Parts: sequence; C-alpha cells; structure tokens
Amino acid sequence: MDRRQKKTREAIFAAFTSLLAEKNYNQISVQEIIDAANIGRTTFYAHFETKDYLLRDLCEGLFGHIIDTAMGLPHGHYHYSCGSATDSVFLHLLRHLQENDNHILELLSSKNNDLFLRYFKGNLKKLIRTQYAKKGQFRNSKLPEDYLVNHISASFVEAVGWWLSRNMQESPEEITEYFLATIEPILPSGLISPSED
Repeated sequence: MDRRQKKTREAIFAAFTSLLAEKNYNQISVQEIIDAANIGRTTFYAHFETKDYLLRDLCEGLFGHIIDTAMGLPHGHYHYSCGSATDSVFLHLLRHLQENDNHILELLSSKNNDLFLRYFKGNLKKLIRTQYAKKGQFRNSKLPEDYLVNHISASFVEAVGWWLSRNMQESPEEITEYFLATIEPILPSGLISPSED
C-alpha cells in the first residue's frame, strides 16, 4: 500500500470513528463517512466493499496491533496501552477499551452491535489461539481446543460487558485479575503472559 492509499484509509477510519462518537453504527451511512473523510464514493469503495468491511478492518486493526505487540513485532505506535512485554494480552486489550480507541466502547455497548461482536469474538479467538492454544498452554487437554478457545473468548466478552455495565469503575488491572481467576483452571496463573517462542 503506497503512502497516498494509506493516508486515504486513515482519513476514512478517522471519519468513521468520529461519527461513531455521535451515533450508533446502524445510523451511519456510507455517504456520511464519505462526506466526513472528504473523498469520493469511488475512492471509498476502492478501499472497502461495504460499511461492514470497514467495521471489520477497524476491529482487525486493534487485535492485529495487540497480537503484534505480544509477539514483539513493530506495531507502529506506543502508548500506555502497550504496557510491558510481560503484560497479559487481556490486560492490553482492556487498556485499549478503557482509552476507548476508535470509539470501540460505543460499538460494544450499542444495541445494534451483533456484527461488531461477531468480529470482536472472531479476533479474540484468533488472539487466544495464537498466544495460548498453539503454544500448548491449556491445562485441561481432555477437552477440545476449540471448545476451550470459545469458552475463554465468551467469558472475556461477558467480563467486558459486566465492566461496561458498571461504568468501568474497576481498573483494567482489576478486571484482568478477575477474569484470569475465572479461567485459571484452563490457563495456569504462571502462563497468563504471552510466552516466548
């Protein structure tokens, strides 16, 4: 992707996330995104087939950054969310949620969030497989790996939902502690941080 294409995508993402701060996802039209990004319709569709694809890429970008950070790869930016290399990937994700990167909280708490939750859970499963399952870190090997991945991802989504319902009173560190305590039978406490290959 050349510099001009990257700049255009960034303008589209910026326009989209600013609109998410004002209204629900289902209320945003492609035309509004185009107008806010100050681009043509053809340009938008050259980058994204639909608004749903834009949402998918937004979610994949967040998780891609977290996976890259956990694996020690360059990820293009550094801030509080990145934490240290020994932080749990779950803590890293919660910190992004707390900072409301790309207005992700509006998407998670929206009444019409089924599509985003599907993308969110799909990427979360990929994160769990990459950081834990493929490295043989699951304690309970009697159960199917896919079942355990699904269980952990569903539990995390529920933990985030509970946290949001309480207006995020607890810190990301506290929620991570609660969550890891509930999945401790699957992931031993000594393995909560991404392991090195």
